[in-house]
Amino acid sequence: KINKELMSNLAKRLITFCIGLPVMFGLCLFKPFYHITLQLITFAATIISLNEYYNMVSNKIKLFPKWIFLCLGGIIPALNYIFLLTGISHEIILWVLAGILIIIMGIECFTAEEFSQSVERISVISFGIFYIAYLLTFIPRLTVFENETHIIIFFFMLVFMCDSGAWFFGMLFGKNNRGIFKASPNKSIAGFIGGIFTDVALTAIIVLLLPDIFVGDLWRYLIIAAFAALGAIIGDLVESVIKRSCGAKDAGNVIPGRGGLLDCIDSMVITAPIYFALMY
Repeated sequence: KINKELMSNLAKRLITFCIGLPVMFGLCLFKPFYHITLQLITFAATIISLNEYYNMVSNKIKLFPKWIFLCLGGIIPALNYIFLLTGISHEIILWVLAGILIIIMGIECFTAEEFSQSVERISVISFGIFYIAYLLTFIPRLTVFENETHIIIFFFMLVFMCDSGAWFFGMLFGKNNRGIFKASPNKSIAGFIGGIFTDVALTAIIVLLLPDIFVGDLWRYLIIAAFAALGAIIGDLVESVIKRSCGAKDAGNVIPGRGGLLDCIDSMVITAPIYFALMY
């Protein structure tokens, strides 16, 4: 059974590396209009993930119509791209977020027929908009940096390598130190440390081999790698908490063998703002 599970997980990661990474890197290299392909994929990922989140939460709490939730969530990545194209400060997106949260409160006030779950309803809808729609905008925002293509590719490499490193070290050394994280009992301390170590070691190699691209002190990049890995691990745990709270095994079934899209990008959601802030 263990060998079968091992081979299954290995196959999934090989598919990710052989197909997912090359496709993602190819999209990063397509630069016109602030990497429009990356922007469009981020928008699509936002809508799909919001839909999965809504489906999970609606099993616990009666919500207002899904189309309203998706429209409000879709406004954020759409305006974020318009701000990038027009040179308007992307910090204004915070005001957009504030406006959407106020709209959510207004909808509850004017449309709710009973109010026993109003606080929960406002909270879970507002959290979903912030957690998915807002935090994911930090990925396309990476296009504002000088040498942005390498910065974006480096971001995806850190996320994927942390996940793979955590899995690899967890399988080798995590047999007796699992169950520490109640949100995800299969996660181990060895995997936690292994994910961070993988990102830091990979970063050291890349920076030393490519000094013309990664200009500056090595220790700065190592700090970015360590915090990015920590963010990826937290992102995975956060989504596990959401699923457990909603009684769901997976966020959806969009990707065969992997579950929902949110199951695949959960690490990016939390890592993106951390990575952006440190690079900024």
